[in-house]
Amino acid sequence: MIVHTNTNYNSKVLQEDIFSLLNSYPFIKASVIGYSFLGSPIHCLKIGTGPKEVFYSGSIHANEWIVSPVLMKFAQDLSNAYSNNDNIHGYNAKEILNSTSIYIVPMINPDGVDLVTNSINTESGPYIYASIIANNYPQIPFPSGWKANLNGVDLNLQFPAGWEQAKEIKYSQGFNRPAPRDFVGFGPLTEPESLAIYNFTLKHDFKLIITYHTQGQEIYWNFQNINPPRGFEIGQQFSSASGYELAEVPYNSSFAGYKDWFIQNYKRPGYTIEAGLGNNPLPISQFDEIYNDNIGILVLGAILA
Repeated sequence: MIVHTNTNYNSKVLQEDIFSLLNSYPFIKASVIGYSFLGSPIHCLKIGTGPKEVFYSGSIHANEWIVSPVLMKFAQDLSNAYSNNDNIHGYNAKEILNSTSIYIVPMINPDGVDLVTNSINTESGPYIYASIIANNYPQIPFPSGWKANLNGVDLNLQFPAGWEQAKEIKYSQGFNRPAPRDFVGFGPLTEPESLAIYNFTLKHDFKLIITYHTQGQEIYWNFQNINPPRGFEIGQQFSSASGYELAEVPYNSSFAGYKDWFIQNYKRPGYTIEAGLGNNPLPISQFDEIYNDNIGILVLGAILA
């Protein structure tokens, strides 16, 4: 076993697993696309050499960290199948990776993940700062209810796709200052993590993106009235492969997300996958079920893009 799939997954475990993957599969290319609010690296893996590019990301929300080992396990299984000229989910890995380059950012929000997984010293400045923010929102459990970065900004409400509408909605709900969740920031792209993903996307020609969240076993595929070509059809195949429902985004959550901006900007297929069921953070005991449900989506994303 290279990737740890039975432990609370934090930024340190992620770095160890990336190092192990690179040792085992030297054709994987690793890079850092930016740094978090606290200066932690935001890691990216590239697997494949094909001209078609797709992008998978996870843990933009801190307490949805279980998707990080899901993406890392996929990287491991795909690389192993490629090395052995084997199939993954019924498709030949070499054929996939000769036609497609898959970019994976498994943990957009390393600081927030470390907070939720109790990997930050409780006497440190960042932890104390986060606890002060949390004290203003006593209805949100701390730290398990934390979704934001360590500056108290929800990174998936930072993108220039209806940001003003998101601000209006979230301010009306009382999230008008740094918070464990749902604070849009004082402008779009103010946070280094969201800006890193935004700039990284602009530098590439992604034909399809998937951003992983938890929970609800749903797939969100459109943005307002923008239905990208083949977006619904690919979404239906994702739904068939996973058993997840292809769904409409609830109105109050339908602005300023990364998937929203990608669809708005590129008119290409973009998906938010709400993996698993229960209360966030989902327990690591759900890992196997979530992975088995989503392996088909991750393979098909590279093939259908």
